[in-house]
Amino acid sequence: MSTLANQLASAEREEVARAIRLLLARPLLTEAADPTGFDLVRRRRDPLARWFDYTCGWNLVVEPRRGYARLTKVRVNPDGSRPARRARSGRAPFDRRRYVLLCVTAAELLSMPMTTIGMLADRVVQAMAADRVLAGFDPVRRPERMAFVDVLKLLESYDVLRVVDGTTETYVDSVEAKVLYRVDNTLLMRLPAAPVGASRLAVPPEEVPARFEELLADLVRERRYGGASADDTHAETAATTDAQRNLRLRHSVLRRLFDDPVLYRTDLADDELAYVTSLTGRQILRRSVEQAGFLLEERAEGFLLVDPDAIATDVRFPDDTSTARVAALLLLAPLCATPAGLLPEQLAEAGAELLRRFPGWAKAYQSEEGPARLADDAVRILLDVGLAARARDRVVARPAAYRYRLTETTGPAPKNDPPAVTAAGSAGEGDKQ
Repeated sequence: MSTLANQLASAEREEVARAIRLLLARPLLTEAADPTGFDLVRRRRDPLARWFDYTCGWNLVVEPRRGYARLTKVRVNPDGSRPARRARSGRAPFDRRRYVLLCVTAAELLSMPMTTIGMLADRVVQAMAADRVLAGFDPVRRPERMAFVDVLKLLESYDVLRVVDGTTETYVDSVEAKVLYRVDNTLLMRLPAAPVGASRLAVPPEEVPARFEELLADLVRERRYGGASADDTHAETAATTDAQRNLRLRHSVLRRLFDDPVLYRTDLADDELAYVTSLTGRQILRRSVEQAGFLLEERAEGFLLVDPDAIATDVRFPDDTSTARVAALLLLAPLCATPAGLLPEQLAEAGAELLRRFPGWAKAYQSEEGPARLADDAVRILLDVGLAARARDRVVARPAAYRYRLTETTGPAPKNDPPAVTAAGSAGEGDKQ
């Protein structure tokens, strides 16, 4: 009996660890997209909810009947490194226009259990025309229809919209396209992750640009970390304040550890660094990492998690599936060889050297401005995965970049395939969780 109990306990630990990593990569997990993964999360939802709440302060909601699990990941420092992306080839990030359309479309869908693409477009036209701050939506123009389709395809990928009849892409070619949708209003309301709704800030529109950073911080401010005022001398209140402070430190450090490719000590505030190097902080960190099934690598420069099964990986590096990602890996060599960093002109020259080295590669960058664009796109990838940073007018390699070593480069094949690259010492290091 004891052996059976141990086996069951071990199986539960393994399943919980796998489900944690699955949700880190896919905070919105639907039964339609991954039946096996959703079933695992459904069965282990109680220990999962406890782990995420204790470790990161993130709320997990599992709706078995509706077929989705939503992990609300609140970022410590919100930035633009993980944008919504278009479903079309190239996966370009959303621009300002598409984000505006996304917000307005989502607001209109809240009261529509069923709709057609034409009815929804009309509602968006009316809503934007009634708002003096927003530029009007004109579905007669093809670029506007393309932006609208990108928004709808994103909502389809979230399972908020389900096509009952027709194809969304047909709207790009004709405003008369017929597409019928079923709307999951409940799931739609689960999408926002900000603890504070934007409508609660009540800021005049003309003040938003000047106060944008302040307002962004207000959106993610969590009341659970609020402390007592400085002149409050009650012992009970002081104890509560200490508990809230420790809770904030635990969540802020572990959120970044589990959600970013690498956590550098220099990126931590003084109190965060003191927490993670304390006996209690280190014990909690190591236990949480073990429970999630990661391997922890701790160096003088910081911390890094490796998922042996690559379950938690949503962005891979190295990755030869795109020109910019190949270029990013190839640019690491000159970056690491120049500790002081490279200027934009030097990066553009490095991009030009790559294009000269592989003349049949990177067709989209074979233009006068192509080398600079290739270098910019590659640098953006290195910044996102924590391998590079900007230092004034230069781009410098960060410590984790030195883990990569190019071991093989194969030139273009006769059909102008991109160069094949192999990097040593890079198993999981650049993965984003």
